[in-house]
Amino acid sequence: MDLSATSLQHSDTPLLLFSDYHTHPQGHRVQRYTPALLQPWADSARKVGLTDIAFTDHDRYHAGIDFDEIDHLRERNPDLRIRAGIELDNDPIHSPAGRKWIEKYWDRLDFVLGSVHFLDRADQMFDSLPDGAAQFEGRDVDGIYRDYFRRVREMAATGLVDCLAHLDLVKIHGHRPGAEIGGIVNETLDFIRARNLAIELSTAGWRKPVNELYPGDRIIELAIEKGIPFTTASDAHSHAQLGDSYPRLAPKMASFGIRQICIFDKHLRFMRGVCAEPLL
Repeated sequence: MDLSATSLQHSDTPLLLFSDYHTHPQGHRVQRYTPALLQPWADSARKVGLTDIAFTDHDRYHAGIDFDEIDHLRERNPDLRIRAGIELDNDPIHSPAGRKWIEKYWDRLDFVLGSVHFLDRADQMFDSLPDGAAQFEGRDVDGIYRDYFRRVREMAATGLVDCLAHLDLVKIHGHRPGAEIGGIVNETLDFIRARNLAIELSTAGWRKPVNELYPGDRIIELAIEKGIPFTTASDAHSHAQLGDSYPRLAPKMASFGIRQICIFDKHLRFMRGVCAEPLL
């Protein structure tokens, strides 16, 4: 299987992006999958030119996921590839049950994202806005970064994820380490490559206070050097956010020479090219 993440030459030509592999139909509460809940996501995907999407609700809301309903959605929308997925968090309260659910339904899932939203507080995600920023006050930012990426490695080591979400989410409130980011993240990227996992290019960071793509440019460069492949993602919590900021993402990918992204079918990864936008 071709694991190349880039072409040989960089280009500023905009790309046509076709997939969104981080979406939350349930939002942040349990909502049973129904046609009324899911069909707007298919309609929105079609409207913005997406042909391959993955539903990746948080594992703590797994009770709302209905695989039969996803199958029915596929039948009603044969022009779309709709992947059954989930986002496995490091939530110390709920994710042990989420892991068991993923193990039970592994064969029905196409795709599992792994993410880290919790540091020292079990009752609050560090990326919650604006309250989570208090977890950084008066603390050694370099130490927080190293602790965060250690937790990312622990998530990658579970053997239950196909891709790591918003890899440098720890920057969300604008805190930057004093040390060069490559020195902090290299061990984690090497671990991800050794585990043959992907990472996502997430436009969600442009909607957050940090106003920067996840991950940042230096991490993208290092991932490319190490041969780590990418998915494209919006982290949409509404169907209206599908493909959010993709017109901004496409030229950025082209500037890095990223001409292929990966898609998943029953956890098998396939590389697909992203086409250059036709000249008018």
